[in-house]
Amino acid sequence: MRARIDARRGGFRLDVDIEAEAGEVLAVLGPNGAGKSTLLDVLAGLLRPDTGRLVVGDRTLDDTGRRTHVPPARRRVGLLSQDPLLFPHLTALGNVAFGPRALGTPRRRAEELARTWLSEVDAAELADRRPRQLSGGQAQRVALARALATDPALLLLDEPFAALDVDAAPALRGLVRRVLRAGERQVVLVTHDPLDALVLADRVLVLDAGRIIEQGPTRTVLSTPRTAFTARIAGLGLVAGHACRNGLRTADGTVVMGTRGEPVEDGEPAVAVFRPAAVAVHLAPPEGSPRNVFAARVAALEPHGDVVRVRVLAAHAEREWVTGLTADLTMAAVADLALAPGDEIQLAVKATEVAVYPVVRT
Repeated sequence: MRARIDARRGGFRLDVDIEAEAGEVLAVLGPNGAGKSTLLDVLAGLLRPDTGRLVVGDRTLDDTGRRTHVPPARRRVGLLSQDPLLFPHLTALGNVAFGPRALGTPRRRAEELARTWLSEVDAAELADRRPRQLSGGQAQRVALARALATDPALLLLDEPFAALDVDAAPALRGLVRRVLRAGERQVVLVTHDPLDALVLADRVLVLDAGRIIEQGPTRTVLSTPRTAFTARIAGLGLVAGHACRNGLRTADGTVVMGTRGEPVEDGEPAVAVFRPAAVAVHLAPPEGSPRNVFAARVAALEPHGDVVRVRVLAAHAEREWVTGLTADLTMAAVADLALAPGDEIQLAVKATEVAVYPVVRT
């Protein structure tokens, strides 16, 4: 897939260049209002770009210069959203066979295809059930089979696991991974969950205000984020500023000591990144080996598996960049410190735990 898209919806503008290779899964992340839905609507043919070109495989689906626009029904684009949107009056088999039938496939062949795809998604035993007889996870399996039954060249996944419970989501995520890896189709996955991207996607792009602000291999983007949004969804701490000899200097002049994860010139825009697990919490400024110490206030205490994530606010207005940083502590450590929202604390991060990266210009 190759796409150069400039599309407007009301006062919003989406302006992006996107590429995805055959068999590649591209994850699209971004805050609300970033343009993710607008992008999916353009790819699906529901919204025509003002200018641009979209090519999937050897087919041109949109080319404003040549006034080409292939309507949704003829695009060979499949969609799986968080709502299965199954036809309530049809069985699971009938729902999956609907797409091939709509394309002119004879009934018997369409039902053969439907049974094949229901089997592929481990839902063969659901063939005769109607949607009201299916659990959320079962309905999503049928919806996935329906999306794939027309052999789409491009598959759009729009938050497909968001509405599932904690037991159904991992099972379906693993199923989707297996099914996608078996084909050569191109896939665009919109998600807010970094786990979806890590498990399913080869590459990630991050949208904000209609533009791409980060992109690259999934693990690279999520482990070395260049923006606060990406750091937040990846569960990392991030401080923005300019590179200096010892690490990074913030706008208020604070030096965050760290090592350079990539070459960056002094004075260049950069970010300092560190893991919440590397952040220690003290009630008074600590002493010892070279470390960064930031005054903060406890904003919230959030259970995260075996640890408690301490989310903080800045203790001083001039250091607003401290707001949003986090520290992962054991339950015992939280109890020993007797932490509660509003408490003043000191965050400490060793310089060896902080990596400084240049800000990618897009």
